[in-house]
Order: sequence, then structure tokens, then C-alpha cells
Amino acid sequence: MNSQVITLKTPDQVRRLRKANRIVAEILVALRDGAAAGMSTLDLDRQSVDLCKRHQVKPAFLGLYGYPRSLCISLNEEIVHGIPSAKRILKEGDLVSIDYGVVFEGMYGDAAISFGIGRMTDQALSLMRVTEESLYQGIAEAHVGNRVGDISAAVQAHVETHGFSVVRDFVGHGIGEAPHEPPQVPNYGRRGAGPRLKAGMVLALEPMVTAGDWSVVVLDDGWTAVTEDGSLAAHFEHSVLITENGPEILSQLEL
Repeated sequence: MNSQVITLKTPDQVRRLRKANRIVAEILVALRDGAAAGMSTLDLDRQSVDLCKRHQVKPAFLGLYGYPRSLCISLNEEIVHGIPSAKRILKEGDLVSIDYGVVFEGMYGDAAISFGIGRMTDQALSLMRVTEESLYQGIAEAHVGNRVGDISAAVQAHVETHGFSVVRDFVGHGIGEAPHEPPQVPNYGRRGAGPRLKAGMVLALEPMVTAGDWSVVVLDDGWTAVTEDGSLAAHFEHSVLITENGPEILSQLEL
């Protein structure tokens, strides 16, 4: 992050952020609904590029910090930043996490979902449910006057109550004209800590949760982060606008 200044978005920036995140949500739904056993993760990456062209936006992650693809797609014990590959074939029972972003008129949209391929284990279903619930627990704290730590503590409490673990190595963040802006928003912490929330802030909140320990290892490709103990991981993310009337989810999926 280039600066520690937290920017409050103008009405025009909010307009563009709404559009960018609405497009991200539509792309994520299309990718989720089209994913099937026998497809490669590279197939989904190519679909995402085609969808960006259709929406006349640019994929946000392609080339970002040197990332080689447009889509981050992580399977099973992979937590985040999985690189699409023709050799990675989806199979029945896979837990799939997709993180995607676009750039629309200079503003970034960013969201993530997890879903299963075919019949899933009870543990995988529970992990996905709790991870998504924890995201909404965090969003419920995203009110003017609260602090970042209130979001963090709510996420952590929900996850750990259900016997799962919150990843420490990756955190949520501000978003706007850059994909990662201040403040950082950890998915763990204590209430009353961190910057105070103000109207006009936009935060990408993204719990990454594991079924086992939270320790992370990055593979030799330099990107793919996996659970050290091989346990399953799930990831959900929304970009959220802080308003005087409460949080507005910019990337709400039409299910």
C-alpha cells in the first residue's frame, strides 16, 4: 500500500465502484454456475476473460504484482492465489474458491466465493457455510463510528465458535482507485481496535477460513497459498461501502 491515508469516496467514485462490483458479482455467478467436473481451472480463467470483454472491463489481477492470470482459483487445501492451469481438472467433491476483480472506469471491483463440485462432504459444506456467515457477521459491524477491529472480532468469533480457524497471513483491505488501499482489515482481532469507520470508506472484507490449523505455506510457484496441515479452506469476499445508513454490499451476488 502506497499510503496510509484512508480515502473517502466521492459520489462519482461510488457510482463507478457500484458498477465495477456488480460486474464482478455477475462474472462470479457465471463462473460458479458453469463450473463442472472435467473442466480445467484454465477453462474458467478463459471464460472470465471473455466475460470481461463482454462487460467492457479489464481483469484486475492479470499482471498485478506479476500475477500471471486473470482468475485466482483455489481448490480444497488451497486458500488463495491459486493459478489457473490446464493441468488442474475439477472433480466431484472439490471445494472451489474463486477470487476475481475488474477495473471499470479507473475503479476496482473485488469479490470472492466458494462452492462445491457435485456431492460434498459434511465438513466442506459446514466450512463454506460458516465462512460465508462470518463475512456477513463482519459486514454487520461495518457502521459509521465502529472500528475495523469490530469487524475483525466478529468474523473471528463466529469462525472459532464453529471449530474452524481464521487465516492470519491474508487480510481484507480498502479498495477504490487501487486494488489494495488502507486500511487493512484482518479477520481476527479485538473490538475497539483500529481505525474508526467513516461514511464513504469502501472495504473489501474477505474471511479465509480453514478446517484445521491456520498456518499457511506458499507453493513453489510463488503464489498458491495452502494450509500447512492439508485441511480444507474456504474464502468469501464482498466490497462494502460504509454509509450513514449502514453498510451497502456493492458486490452482492444475484443467486
